[in-house]
Amino acid sequence: MTIAQLYHIYQQHPSVQTDTRKLQPGDIFFALKGPNFNGNAYAKAALDAGAAVAVIDEEAYFTQPDKMMLVPDVLEALQQLALHHRQQFSIPFIGITGSNGKTTTKELVKTVLETTYKTVATVGNLNNHIGVPLTILSIPADTEMAVIEMGANHQLEIEGYCKVALPTHGLITNIGKAHLEGFGGPEGVKKAKGELYDYLRANNGTVFYFSGYDYLAEMSKGIPHVITYGAEHADYTGEAVPGTALLEFKAGGEHIRTQLVGAYNLPNALAAFAIGRHFNIPADVIKKAIEGYVPSNNRSQIMPLGSNLVIMDAYNANPSSMKAAIENFAGLEAESKVLLLGGMMELGDDSVKEHQELIKLLERTHWKAVVLVGGDFAKVQHPYIFLKNAEEAKRWLDAQGFENTHLLIKGSRSVGMEKVIQS
Repeated sequence: MTIAQLYHIYQQHPSVQTDTRKLQPGDIFFALKGPNFNGNAYAKAALDAGAAVAVIDEEAYFTQPDKMMLVPDVLEALQQLALHHRQQFSIPFIGITGSNGKTTTKELVKTVLETTYKTVATVGNLNNHIGVPLTILSIPADTEMAVIEMGANHQLEIEGYCKVALPTHGLITNIGKAHLEGFGGPEGVKKAKGELYDYLRANNGTVFYFSGYDYLAEMSKGIPHVITYGAEHADYTGEAVPGTALLEFKAGGEHIRTQLVGAYNLPNALAAFAIGRHFNIPADVIKKAIEGYVPSNNRSQIMPLGSNLVIMDAYNANPSSMKAAIENFAGLEAESKVLLLGGMMELGDDSVKEHQELIKLLERTHWKAVVLVGGDFAKVQHPYIFLKNAEEAKRWLDAQGFENTHLLIKGSRSVGMEKVIQS
């Protein structure tokens, strides 16, 4: 079975699924394998549930030749099918990666572009070796813009995604201290994220970058087309309005009031503004789109809790994003501030040091209370409350009876800090 033959079937059944629990009649089922599951074992169940075809790679499960396709490797077949589909388009494909803010930036860019163009973007954070091809395969023939988020935690991942997505444009939000263990340190992060720039440099691509980050200017050298955005010295400039809990900024003659927490989101919002203007969307249309975007999934959300105000940013955390969130929280005009911070994961040998550096940052400001939860916060010296997990932190918070208090809740995904305010 060749990819061309598989693509012919895909054109008749242009919906791909890898999870039988989400499968709809007419889908093509790809029997992927993982450490704890073998999709081949579910191929028959997928067909029984109405799948048009099941793509498998183990001959022992090849029981229905009329509805099963046997390939050498299912994941490789999925990626090659996505590449073949990608090659049918001559539209902008915008690749987005970075240490922090890539999902928020992707959502903002999508929100702006879809005001004017038929736009498809990565759903949620399906930004890995499976999510990228699935996103590409979800793109209908009449699409005018595609936005592909690319996540990574080791070298050569983004290079691989570029070989499937073939981006024409790209954006690195920033280079920070995330996934240090897998990347081999900060320089490894820069090298890995820079694989997007490497592809664009070699393929006559266009880069958007934040002019406030000198390292992005250095990394982008040699790329044919460069468009900058930032507070100054940029093609598109904007500045944050100080003293507001939710980001407000001025750009292109517009005063834009976002529903994003903190000035640290300015580069993310400005990226969407710059991309929108580059593709000839009027500034007032961009303003309306950005102001209408409501963050979700515990990312930069602000919500009431009785008389209290909660800043919930618990989808993920690393030293860079933690520092930005704490500094932003310190700058808010509020008399009573409480922090509940979960441990940071995947930092390798630097983990204890990075947690200790956060303690030094916390000690610069007077807080009503600080609660540190789990992870390597257990291994550092500090004057604050330490609790083992989010469940203990919830019980602590429930017992305090806070009123008229601002709370910052942040931590790595695995700590589950959103549980702290769940009823």
